[in-house]
Amino acid sequence: MTWSLSQQTTTRAGTVRYDRSGSGPDLVLVHGTPWSSFCWHQVIPTLSERFRVHWYDLPGYGRSQMAKDRRISLDVQGEVLGEMLDHWGLTCPLVVGHDFGGAITLRAHLLAGRDYERLVLLDAVALAPWGSPFFAHVRKHVEAFLGLPAHIHKAVVEAYIRGALAAPLPAGDFDGLVSPWLTEEGQPAFYRQIAQADQRYTDEVQPSYGKIRCPVLVGWGMDDPWIPIETGRRLHAAIPGAQFHVFNGAGHLVQLEAAPLVASTLMNFLSAENDNAPDFMARANNG
Repeated sequence: MTWSLSQQTTTRAGTVRYDRSGSGPDLVLVHGTPWSSFCWHQVIPTLSERFRVHWYDLPGYGRSQMAKDRRISLDVQGEVLGEMLDHWGLTCPLVVGHDFGGAITLRAHLLAGRDYERLVLLDAVALAPWGSPFFAHVRKHVEAFLGLPAHIHKAVVEAYIRGALAAPLPAGDFDGLVSPWLTEEGQPAFYRQIAQADQRYTDEVQPSYGKIRCPVLVGWGMDDPWIPIETGRRLHAAIPGAQFHVFNGAGHLVQLEAAPLVASTLMNFLSAENDNAPDFMARANNG
C-alpha cells in the first residue's frame, strides 16, 4: 500500500511528516493511538474532491520522529497541532479528530484558543474514565516491554490492534497500521507513547465541552470494543447542539471499517452551511 507523506516540518516534539491533497476549504485530519495518518487513506480521496485535506503523523507515531528524549503526551500533541495549523497558515479550518486525536483537537480549541469552522469527533478519547488494563500494565512495567524479542513484540502489536476492530481489515490496511511499530525505532516508541498516556489531559478540558465555539458532529462505531457507544452518547450529550451519528457494524476504526459511510457522512456535515455559527459564538462568549 503506497502512502504519501512527502513533506516535513520541525515542531517542539520533533520532526513531523505530513502531506495534503485536493482544493477547497481547508480540512485537517488528526489521528489517534496507536495509529498513524495512514488510517485516513480510504477517506482522503473522497474528501479531496471537495476540500484541501491536510494530514500528518503525530510526533512519536508513523513516519514522524520517534525521539526517546521528547515528550509526546496529549498536552504536547495539542501544542503541536497548533504549530501545524500555523505552519499551514490555517486560522479556522474544518477539523476531524479520531481517538486521541479527539482530545488533541479539543485541547487546542478550548485551552489554546484555536478556532475551527466545524469539528468532527470520531470514537474520541474525551471522557473519563479511559485507559485499558493493558495501558496500566505497560505504564507500570514499561522497561520490561522495551526489551521484548521482536517476534513477541509483533504479536503484541497485532493483538492490540485487532482488539480495536469489529471485523478483520484487509491485509494491506492491517499491515499499514502495524508496520510503523516494528522497526528498531518503532518498537520502543510503541511502549513509550502508552506510558505517557494520562487521563489528566482530558480531565483538564472535559468541563469546558459546553463552550465549544463551532458546530460539532460526534460519530461512533456501534460495536467499538475500546470505547463503547454509551460513551459516545455521553460525549454527544456534553456538547450542546452537537449532532450524533452511529456507524453500524463498525468498531473503533470507523474510517477503515466503514470508509464509504464515514466519507459520505463527513462530506455532508463539513459541507453544510454554518447557519448557527453566531449562536455558537454567543454561547462561547457568554460562557
